[in-house]
Amino acid sequence: MILPIKDDNPTITRPWVTLSIVAINSIVFLYSYLLGTHGFDVFIQRMGLIPFEIIHAVDAVSPTSIPLYLTIFSAMFMHGGLMHLSGNLLYLWIFGNNVEESLGPFGFLCFYLLCGISATAAHVISSPNSMVPLVGASGAISGVLGAYLAAFPGARVHVLVFLIFFIQIVRVPALLVLGGWFVIQVFSATTESSGGDSGVAWYAHIVGFIVGYLLMRRRVKRLATYFQGRWEA
Repeated sequence: MILPIKDDNPTITRPWVTLSIVAINSIVFLYSYLLGTHGFDVFIQRMGLIPFEIIHAVDAVSPTSIPLYLTIFSAMFMHGGLMHLSGNLLYLWIFGNNVEESLGPFGFLCFYLLCGISATAAHVISSPNSMVPLVGASGAISGVLGAYLAAFPGARVHVLVFLIFFIQIVRVPALLVLGGWFVIQVFSATTESSGGDSGVAWYAHIVGFIVGYLLMRRRVKRLATYFQGRWEA
């Protein structure tokens, strides 16, 4: 098992959007936690995204507190537990600042939401009859990981390695960390489709990552073309 803890890729600007997303997710989780066990479950059912309801445009599980299709956005800021929240925010904290600096605050916000929507659509399409609420920022954050890989494949990432009794922090290229993460998502999705049932929206992770990677690759190419033209001029 490996766990990224930081990267050697400093930024100049303060990542206000990334910090805001971390804060909003944390506040929403704290609010839901303070509702108690029953209140937490009701909150998840009412504000989470349920694929069956989206496909059929009907409240089939629990009346939503907002217009049905707005759960596409509300679900991005909800989490099913502390470990779920902590894992997502750790990845966003490590990789989000560099992507935000590359895209600018407004561009990053649009990028984040677009990746989240794409990831959610992938989950709905892959599980159209699911009555289980989808919650979590994983799809959008997967897009951030894809973008980071596209822009900074050689950046060094500090990862904590657990191998039985061996515990060590090592520095490895982002290509290995994030590329390996993506391979695991694809393998897990394939395994689940063959009979497993982890309850994880693997296809949301996969599509979010691909969308983020492609969007950032396009921007990197545009910047390279621009600077090449300036150099030649």
